[in-house]
Amino acid sequence: MLFGLDGVEIGLIIVFLCLFGGILSGFPVAFAIGGAGVIAFGIIAALDSAGILIHQAIDTSSQAYSDIVNSGVRPDTISIFRYPDLPRLAEPVFAQGWETAMDRNVSFIVNRINERVLAGASIETLLAVLMFVLMGITLERSKIANDLLTTMARVFGPLPGGLAVSIVVVGAFLAASTGIVGATVVTMGLLALPTMLRNNYSPELATGVIAASGTLGQIIPPSIVIVLLGTLAGDLYSTAQENRAIEAGCSDALTYLGEPAVVSVGTLFQAALLPGILLALLYALYAFGYALLNPHKAPAVTMGAASEEPITRGEGLTWFLGVPAALIVGTVLLGSVGLVGSQSTTVSAFSDAGQTASLRTNVGPDCQAAMIDLHGQAAWDTAVAEQAAIDAAGGVQQAQKLSEEDLAAAQDAKIANAAPIGKGIAVLIVLLGLTLAVGRGVAPSRDGKPLILGAIGLLLLALVDVVAIGPTTSASATVAWMLLPTALALYGAKTAAARCARNDLIRVVFPPLVLIVAVLGSILGGITNPTPAAALGAGGAIMLAAYRRLKDEGKTGNVIIYATFAVVLAILTGVNFDLRINQEVVPAESYLAFFFAYGCYLFALYGLLYGCWVLFKGGVMTPIVRETAKVTSMVFTILIGSQLLNLVVISFGGEHYIQQFLKSFDNELTVFLIVMMVLFFLGFVLDFLEIIYIVIPIVGPVIYGGSFDPKWVTIMIAVNLQTSFLTPPFGFALFYLRGVAPREVTTGHIYRGVLPFVLIQVLGLAILWFFPAIVTIVPALIPN
Repeated sequence: MLFGLDGVEIGLIIVFLCLFGGILSGFPVAFAIGGAGVIAFGIIAALDSAGILIHQAIDTSSQAYSDIVNSGVRPDTISIFRYPDLPRLAEPVFAQGWETAMDRNVSFIVNRINERVLAGASIETLLAVLMFVLMGITLERSKIANDLLTTMARVFGPLPGGLAVSIVVVGAFLAASTGIVGATVVTMGLLALPTMLRNNYSPELATGVIAASGTLGQIIPPSIVIVLLGTLAGDLYSTAQENRAIEAGCSDALTYLGEPAVVSVGTLFQAALLPGILLALLYALYAFGYALLNPHKAPAVTMGAASEEPITRGEGLTWFLGVPAALIVGTVLLGSVGLVGSQSTTVSAFSDAGQTASLRTNVGPDCQAAMIDLHGQAAWDTAVAEQAAIDAAGGVQQAQKLSEEDLAAAQDAKIANAAPIGKGIAVLIVLLGLTLAVGRGVAPSRDGKPLILGAIGLLLLALVDVVAIGPTTSASATVAWMLLPTALALYGAKTAAARCARNDLIRVVFPPLVLIVAVLGSILGGITNPTPAAALGAGGAIMLAAYRRLKDEGKTGNVIIYATFAVVLAILTGVNFDLRINQEVVPAESYLAFFFAYGCYLFALYGLLYGCWVLFKGGVMTPIVRETAKVTSMVFTILIGSQLLNLVVISFGGEHYIQQFLKSFDNELTVFLIVMMVLFFLGFVLDFLEIIYIVIPIVGPVIYGGSFDPKWVTIMIAVNLQTSFLTPPFGFALFYLRGVAPREVTTGHIYRGVLPFVLIQVLGLAILWFFPAIVTIVPALIPN
């Protein structure tokens, strides 16, 4: 063996050196990765042909190997790491020759490009990357970050360390709207760092909080890191759990786990929500605590007078806290007692299938033992009792088509049990009520009659829904009954919105907040998957940027506002009317609703195109499209190059060798800790794209093939990479900030400033490690 190393180990070292040599060569990373794979394969093939690379494989024909297998050890668990004394055979790293390996690699890379880049199942999810990048770059170019920083500094500035806290808040906002770490760090470094230094903030605290807050885009959804990790995690987890089930003697993962082995990007967004908020809170608490201990290094700063009307503490508590809380809590309580809920009359034409046992019990003895070991004896006994009761009742009841009488009875029962107030009306009342409350709170001294009329309209909406509208009321009759109360409510809401628009905080925060809530709410609520939500976010960002541009030019933005309302009207029409006009019998109201919704759609499309024209004419659209194309092309090119590099590693047995090493540890926590440490150090020199596409596919079958929750595993990896990108001396976020920092800010300032936040990241990882429920609770509460 060369240098006493196994041939596969030398092959891995060659791949490693070629990869980092390619990255350090100055070539674009996207092409350097693919080139490194080609060069590494050529070197390994040449050494293998010369007989230099020899792999010491276990001799499976030896008596010692047979004795171990006969003792009950599975052959797939036997490796040179667990049994180093087994007899071995010397063989080339390319068992069938490098020509066969190259032919297989070319075939695989073509198939993988087709599956993952051109027409595979994951391409729809990957399109979300394009949309989120477009959304983030559009918001970055629209000066929204500048407005957010100025406004938040005015709000938090008078507090000790207020400017640092405002940076954290804005960082969380930008993370939720852009998801691009480099853009966030650079933007805040250019806008906020000079301001903090002018106000006598410590350079260490200023640079540390900017770098740390900028990395929140790694974890706070919609994070591109989560999207890309999710596309891999779903496949890795499903395949790994299927293999785990088969090794345990079960037929499939559903039998073994008792649930499908599925994890989606939307579920990962839900899982990342609380960890992202946790890290942001820890950052803000540190900044506030630092300011209390070192007031001269983080002084309170007054950033100028705001345009809002002064209000008393009682008025603020009433209109900003009391009334909104009463509206939300009251609606939730009414829903819990059945007064607010669904008014749908739709029933299934088939009866419900009978409930099955919590676990499948008709399994072999090996699978039974493995399931008891996984779920516990109590869970197995419960499942056996459930199955016995089902068998005694004649087996699982199959779904069957209902007769006309049964269908009518089921519909009558649903009508009888319908809630007096529909969910849609309740949500509308809450939203408009919040608008009225905030409008009153920002200007309590102004005339309250329009707001009172709006509140009366909301009460009439609820009253009309209870008294005059039932589940069988036609959509046209519902609109007629709701027209006057809705008009009153909208009149009051319009006045309240006009008053809110004069408040700096609401005017700046509300538009991006609505966009973020619309995008994340549709994903986290299980309404849609990330790709349509990302498209909504991209379109909304364009219209928001166009409105801002028109206002800067002194022009009216009514077209954008009306287009936004057109989107809302189209959605409301689709919710309340049956827009399917391809049926045999179509009521006249459905035709009218369809054409109305279609008209709203066309006007919304016109508003979007108009927004694109405004940005194009202002010289903003061209750099947005160019930057989006550049980032997206880089992502997909790295995807292709990393697939090639992975196939090279697989071809000479490198992937199998690494997985055998990891599986040689009996403790699952030890394996995961090793992987986390490797990812942490690789994060110093590799971007998240290379780590996701090169490293995760190799270690993924091991870390996703155990008993850990895949959501927890994925979020821990994302937070770990975030920590790595923040850690001196190689953290990417530090280089981004160094590139835009003033001359008086030294690299030492940046390194010293970021160290406390690295410790906070480690603390956050420890909290997630010992309290995994922080990751899993939101997906458990929200339906997918």
